[in-house]
Amino acid sequence: MLGFLLQRVMQAAAVIVVMSILVFIGVYAIGNPIDVMIDPGADQALREALIKRYGFDQPLIVQYGYFAKAILTGDFGESFIYRLPVLSLIWSRFPATLELALSAMMIATLVGIPLGIWAGYRPDSIGAKAIMAFSTLGFSVPTFWIGLLLIMVFAVELGLFPSGGRGEVGSILGIPTSLATLDGLSHLLLPAINLSLFKMGLLIRLTRAGMQEAMGSDYVRFARAQGLPERQVVGLHVLKNISIPIVTVFGLEFGATLAFAVVTETIFNWPGMGKLIIDSITTLDRPVMVAYLILVVMLFVLINLAVDLIYGQLDPRIRNRGAS
Repeated sequence: MLGFLLQRVMQAAAVIVVMSILVFIGVYAIGNPIDVMIDPGADQALREALIKRYGFDQPLIVQYGYFAKAILTGDFGESFIYRLPVLSLIWSRFPATLELALSAMMIATLVGIPLGIWAGYRPDSIGAKAIMAFSTLGFSVPTFWIGLLLIMVFAVELGLFPSGGRGEVGSILGIPTSLATLDGLSHLLLPAINLSLFKMGLLIRLTRAGMQEAMGSDYVRFARAQGLPERQVVGLHVLKNISIPIVTVFGLEFGATLAFAVVTETIFNWPGMGKLIIDSITTLDRPVMVAYLILVVMLFVLINLAVDLIYGQLDPRIRNRGAS
């Protein structure tokens, strides 16, 4: 197990180094942030002073050295626009995005996996066909359109839920969250449902395909021959064997939900990281852009590392093959 862990950690470190170089080159090759930071009518002396202050007069390799040091120390500098430390700015928006992503993935998992199991267990039933039609809608209908429809029906016409915002924020374990208050939950429900539909459709289809393949396998026939109840055959044997692709999709989709919930946060005016990165791209706020992208890279690397370790626990063959 230790060899498997060391191999995955080394791979994760290599990915972070390569992606840091790509992020640095991509961001620092676009536009001129000095034009955003100062008035166009400012004199040349002020312009040159700012260029020197932020190190834009240095060669790119030197700037990358400063950049790599900032990653290692966690000091990404100050936002050009907000005049605040970048990490504190991003982390101030992170709890809102985290609770939205967790809520969306919880809804997708609690609804999608049972529906996928039923659709795979009874593939020819009317219910299974209706479930697959629903999953197709989750894939096909654009997120922004579903969000607007949810607002129009449940907020405008029926008045059951608020149309936007985060609502009243409470505290759980010292972390500010909307989950701690009824008002916050009412504001969270619609954007969480909107964000969960694509993931739900994906989990339904993935679980259904795994169920159909597993139900015809030898170990299922052997378990039935032993006289095990059908609930135990499906819940213990089948679900365990189809869990690896489900864990993969869950991990990747959770990372993608955290990093790219931009459309949902914009439609529902949710004060998360999505709106922050859009504003930073618009204004060429490079420190925020770079810090956000690096944090996203680290997030995906850590999630993939966690998924690999879970693989090793679910299937020892993967752990032993990786260690060798």
